[in-house]
Amino acid sequence: MAYDEDLAARVRDVLAEVDGSTDEREMFGGIAFMVGGHMCCGVTAEDLMLRLGPDRAEEALDEPHVRPMDFTGRPMKGYVYVSAKGLETEEDLARWIGLARAFVAELPPKGKGR
Repeated sequence: MAYDEDLAARVRDVLAEVDGSTDEREMFGGIAFMVGGHMCCGVTAEDLMLRLGPDRAEEALDEPHVRPMDFTGRPMKGYVYVSAKGLETEEDLARWIGLARAFVAELPPKGKGR
């Protein structure tokens, strides 16, 4: 499945402004952005995928244009999708990515070789 290259470029721009230690990997039929070795966010089709952790993901579901991440038919706990309508401005995109970055910053550091 192809992913929205323009959205991926926007995500790269936001991540470059705040942290130079990102890595990209093809995952989930799209592209995932790793921060500090942890999956932070990504782009699948036209959606932004975010790792927010269980509590923040549950809260995010109350916002417009957000739905559970469920590419296998079972929602993944702690992850959500935000549709293109929820990402129309750079401020919207930066806010969502900021929430994902805040969650992965709380995770223990990844060891070398992982």
